[in-house]
Amino acid sequence: MEPGEQGLGGFFEAIRHAVNCDTKNVVGATNLCHIASVPSKVEKCVYTQGLDSLGKDALHVASATASALEARFQARVDADDKIEPKDWMPDAYRHTLIRQISQHAHSEIVGMLPEGNWITRAPSLRRKAVLIAKVQDEGGHGMYLYSAAETLGISRDQMTAQLLAGTAKYSSIFNYPTPTWADVGAIGWLVDGAAIMNQIPICRCSYGPYARAMVRICREESFHQRQGFEIMMTLARGTPEQKRMAQDALNRWWWPSLMMFGPSDAESKHTAQSMRWKIKRFSNDELRQHFVDVTVPQAEFLGLKVPDPALRWDEASQHYEFGAIDWSEFNNVLKGNGPCNRERLDARRRAWDEGQWVREAAVAHAEKQKQRAARAA
Repeated sequence: MEPGEQGLGGFFEAIRHAVNCDTKNVVGATNLCHIASVPSKVEKCVYTQGLDSLGKDALHVASATASALEARFQARVDADDKIEPKDWMPDAYRHTLIRQISQHAHSEIVGMLPEGNWITRAPSLRRKAVLIAKVQDEGGHGMYLYSAAETLGISRDQMTAQLLAGTAKYSSIFNYPTPTWADVGAIGWLVDGAAIMNQIPICRCSYGPYARAMVRICREESFHQRQGFEIMMTLARGTPEQKRMAQDALNRWWWPSLMMFGPSDAESKHTAQSMRWKIKRFSNDELRQHFVDVTVPQAEFLGLKVPDPALRWDEASQHYEFGAIDWSEFNNVLKGNGPCNRERLDARRRAWDEGQWVREAAVAHAEKQKQRAARAA
């Protein structure tokens, strides 16, 4: 059965079993996914850092028609075969993956900044330790994803240069400020929650290295979501001032979180082709609807009000109806005019410049090790 036929609920259940995901109810309201363990064969997968060949098919490209190769490639995708780095693939497929995976990697790295801002100001030692671990996880996710993108023939330096030049995008959600501790909770609950909705289907992406990276990333993101929800629950059950802080964070992060799924299906340039290639398994609007259906009961359990006067449960469709998204805000942030766009890129450029000596030292050390090994041989 195809994912579209079994529906989002059935698909997420299938993924849960595929990666041994332990799903727990949050006081009977909704599900927060926690991937408890991963088969050892997945954890042992190692990415090829570069392409030493394009596979056997590439040797015969000149004598075979492009349409025949593409037909065979699409047949493999339709059969749910994994495409690996040395397999033949259309250039457009490769470029789409480079764009998507590098953007995902950049988002993990830039996403460290809003929460990292609170490490020195976390309200307790426990909160500080957990937040440090979370920010460290996000850095690791970026590394996994850069490695996956490198299997497609682009270098990490090239991707970094594109980010620092402003020609590569990252998730617009990270261009919003985090003025209170409740923002850390809202990011974990809403932003990481939306990320999980997007990323669990990618565990079955047609491109093998990307799919395998996402299994571990989703496992760790599930902890981040639960950590955020726990912060929001603590605040919502605290003093009136703390509950107002939690409500204010929800007010500010709700709509940007819905925008995380990308433009509506009617406006999306890439969704149809990405779904045909099984890079994506569900459309932007399907995932956004599932996020709303899951998250609204969580807000009700917390005693917080979703900032949408048009929000209502539709008994006929068994879904929540919600108000219109202000796409002008989304597009404005994408163009670099968000509250923190300039600050985020300046921080990454500064980190790159200040880390130059570390990179040079690492290269020099590697060269010395290579020379010593050669002499010993």
